[in-house]
Amino acid sequence: MTSPQTASITLSHGQRWRAFWVCVSVAALTILDLSKVNVALPSIENALGAASTELQIIVSGYVLMFGLALVPFGRLGDQRSRKQLFIIGLSLFTVMSIVCATAPTTEILLVGRLLQGLAAGIQMPQVIGTIQQMFVGAERGRAFGLFGATIGIATAFGPTLGGLMIALGGPQDGWRWIFWINVPLCLAVLAGVIWLLPQTRRPTAGRLQLDPVGLALFAVMIVTLMWPFLFTTGSPDDDPRRWWTLAAFAVFAVAFVLWERRYAAAGKAPLVPFGLFTVASYRNGTLIATTYFTAIPALFLLTTLFLQLGVGLAPMFAGMVSIGFALASAVSAWYGGNHVARFGRPLVVWGLGIVLVSVAVLAVVAYTVPPEVVAYAMAAVMLVAGVGAGLVVAPNQTLTLAEIPTRSGGLAGSVGQLGQRIGTAVGTAVALSLFYAAIYRDESGGDHGIDVYHDAYAFGMVSVGVFLVIAFLLGVLDLAARRRAERSAR
Repeated sequence: MTSPQTASITLSHGQRWRAFWVCVSVAALTILDLSKVNVALPSIENALGAASTELQIIVSGYVLMFGLALVPFGRLGDQRSRKQLFIIGLSLFTVMSIVCATAPTTEILLVGRLLQGLAAGIQMPQVIGTIQQMFVGAERGRAFGLFGATIGIATAFGPTLGGLMIALGGPQDGWRWIFWINVPLCLAVLAGVIWLLPQTRRPTAGRLQLDPVGLALFAVMIVTLMWPFLFTTGSPDDDPRRWWTLAAFAVFAVAFVLWERRYAAAGKAPLVPFGLFTVASYRNGTLIATTYFTAIPALFLLTTLFLQLGVGLAPMFAGMVSIGFALASAVSAWYGGNHVARFGRPLVVWGLGIVLVSVAVLAVVAYTVPPEVVAYAMAAVMLVAGVGAGLVVAPNQTLTLAEIPTRSGGLAGSVGQLGQRIGTAVGTAVALSLFYAAIYRDESGGDHGIDVYHDAYAFGMVSVGVFLVIAFLLGVLDLAARRRAERSAR
């Protein structure tokens, strides 16, 4: 096992942990905007007269720009000042939140959301890279444990916070409060970045290397891959021609790989060094995280849709069902991060198993529990699922980056984040298609009975279960490979 390089600048214990909390605050802000805006779409439609495609772009455009920015800014952060990129990203995120909150038209709101996604993609690689650089050994496990806990809370609380803002601001303008709340939060975190975040690295000497041809090929490759999934809503009106972009993706993916190999052979720094994937722990951990995050956002979305459309709960109360998940995952992520050095990959496998069983139980609960109490039953199952989720995210992050040199931490982390964003787009599209396919098959029109939503929820959860099974099998295979390697080393 190769040892990670130590940080280029020595920091005290207090400096490291102050910087850590600034970093996770930045991450929480960016993740919150992935989920809390979803519940505002009906209000935005009523207030601005947005069409269904425009509503889809408000959500999917953020994800697309987020994914596009991750790798180049991960590379830039590894070569230059991460603190400066934090300031640029947070400042842009703050300004665009104001643009979104005051948007008089749908077009201006779309521009604001796209640039918000860009700002999120600037910041997130710096979070992972800074944590990877500041901490080593067991302390790194504790840091990623707390990081995973924070991300779990932000992910699960997003719909609840969005619903609360709508309840406070009213059905017409409550959606604007979802963006306004970003402003004081961003300003507080920006102050922390300026005054509490030290310079954790010295800029690399020499000319900046970003591989412009590789960057262009990479951008087209990611857009053509994510495009059809980001515009899949499950409606019969979805344009089937969007799937042809996957053919273009295949062409540009081959071109990107060939160019990057040629670029690296010439002695230059490629945008994505494929040597990262020769490290088994990094490759396997990235695949596990990608398939896991293909399932989990869809799980939240399907449960919220079932409770709102099928049971008739208000957005805020439907979102509150995931609070137990958030709290339980925070506690178990802290535990997992502190014990990953002792238990290793089995923690992740057990966590995946708990989440997988919980998904099956949720589908059964939706069918069998009366509508008056089904939300409470689902909340109880979500609590158990959260225990498993915390054992997945934080330990897997630690294991994934364990053998990656700190000088490449930002890039390695951003590639992993890109996999998660792509997984979110794919998993959400598949789950929504299955969910709405069951509804559209019902020919009664008008109001649908709850039985239709039972079927829709179950069909959607099949895709969630399949992706979790894949993640579980990847974890088992990685565990078996590790044990074989340990036996052969004796």
